[in-house]
Formats: sequence, structure tokens, C-alpha cells
Amino acid sequence: MRAGIAWKRRIRHHSRLHRPRESPMTAASPHAFDATAANFETEVLQKSLQTPVLIDFWAEWCGPCKTLGPVLEKLASDYNGAFLLAKVDVDKEQELGAAFQVRSIPSLFLVKGGQVVDAVPGALTEGQMREFLAHHGIQPATALEGIPDAGGEAPAEAMPPVDPHAEVMRLRGEVAAQPDNAELKLDLALALLKTGATAEASTLLDGLPANLATDDRTIKARARLDFAALLKDAPPADVLMQAIDAEPGDLRARHLLGTHHLVAGDSEAALEQFIEMLRRDRDFDDGLPRKALIDAFRVVEDSALVGRYRRKMSSLLF
Repeated sequence: MRAGIAWKRRIRHHSRLHRPRESPMTAASPHAFDATAANFETEVLQKSLQTPVLIDFWAEWCGPCKTLGPVLEKLASDYNGAFLLAKVDVDKEQELGAAFQVRSIPSLFLVKGGQVVDAVPGALTEGQMREFLAHHGIQPATALEGIPDAGGEAPAEAMPPVDPHAEVMRLRGEVAAQPDNAELKLDLALALLKTGATAEASTLLDGLPANLATDDRTIKARARLDFAALLKDAPPADVLMQAIDAEPGDLRARHLLGTHHLVAGDSEAALEQFIEMLRRDRDFDDGLPRKALIDAFRVVEDSALVGRYRRKMSSLLF
């Protein structure tokens, strides 16, 4: 973090001006609590020496915060103490917001060993949050203790790579045999996307029932379709590369080139273009660099790669 230990000093100075008070646990989870400048030293910094603490900066008027908040509290409960959730109301705790240089909410910070190790601006889905936690070695406490998780199922063995075209053929047969099985239609849509058949995939996604329309897999598929739609009238990738070579500050060309890479499956090249956009002008086209990165994080399946570029994004934003 650019702020180094400055945020700690500001927090500790403010903490000395207030008598620490007990932090009430939320009703949703005994592992979530309200963090204040008064209790930050003991409840966040000291406890992070033993247990990772995820800080959620939120506000009552923030719509995305109201969506993310219950997800985080559910995870805090599901993980059974593998991490603690510290909720900070930015309207009531402006000193903390200033100390962490929070510019937008929701904003998440992960503290381990008394240090901020990662930050995530914006709301993530439950699946993305689980990937984020896993990237930092945080697993449900029951799993860490060798006890079966809530579902009671052992982890599935890794499957060998499957040819996407063969998978489409297989799933077409299964859908024909079970035309009312919406799960199979979602699987077929995902397989079609891997072959570039975006129109048919979109039709299948549009016909999904409400419970699957909000599934993490559907959300990722929609994000991939949105990227593919951007290329409808876009120049070829080689033309865009020539434009960038001639003018490195052409952020529109960088966005389209990154999109080409993402749709083609070259995730790292795509993220590199989007992070370069953020580095050059974070406010370009009403925050397009940040939005492109967050949308790409929903699509990229390599959690280690996503984690690496999340840290790069955080270092630029904070």
C-alpha cells in the first residue's frame, strides 16, 4: 500500500482520544462486528495477528453495499472463524475512511499480521469472494480442521481438459433427452461460449429460470457475452496493436485490444491492457479502466492471475 504505515499511525492517534468499547457482533454471524476508530487497534490490528480480518467499508445509502453486506456476513458464518469481518460505516467513521484513502464504496481490505495485504474496490459475487479468500489461503474452518464442509462432500477430483466442441455435442444430446432440465441448458450455454457461438448461448441464457439467472456461472457468462458484443464493429487485433504502437495513450484501442485478448482466451494479455489503461488515466470514459478490470475478473477463471491483477489495481487506486 502506498500509505505504508501512515494509516496505522492516524488510527492509533485517534484511538487514544477515545475510550475503547466492546464491538457488538452482528446478528448474522458471531465472526462479524462493527469496527470503529476506537476499537480498531484491538479488534482489527491485534486480532489480525492470529486471524485474517476482512474490512468492509460501507454506507447505509449505498445500494451495492446492501447487496454485498449479506454475502460477506454469510461467508463469515460459513467460514466459521477462518476470517473475521470488520464492518466500517464510512459516514460514522470518516477517520478510518480517510486513513485507508477510501474513494468509493463498497471497498474491501484484507488485513493479515497487522498489515493490509490486498484490497478490492467494488462489490463481488459470493463465488468471487470465495476465490479471493482462497487466493490468500483462507478456507472454511471446518475444512482446515479436516471435518467435512457443510455440504458433507469430499472435494471433486480434477477433471482432464475437455474439447469444447465435443462437450457441445454431448450436451446437445442430453438437452434433447431432458428438455426441461435448465441446469443442462446452462451447461450447454457455457460450452457454446467456449466455441464462440455467442448468439445461441445468449438465447439459452435468456431462457433460464430466475434461480439460475443469478447463478455465478450465469453472471460470468453474461460478462463474457458483454465483452464479445464490444467486438461487433471493432477493428482486428493487429490493427489495434498498430494504433497503440503509434499512440500508446490511445486508451480506446487498448480497451478493444484487451477485449480481443479476453474473448480469445489470452486472459493475462487482456488484463495487462486494462491495467495499463488504469495506470494512464483511471477516469477515462467515466471510469472504464476500473470497470473493464472488474468485469474481466468475473470472466477469468485463473484465481492466481486474478489475485495478482487485483493487487496491481489496488496499488494504483489506493
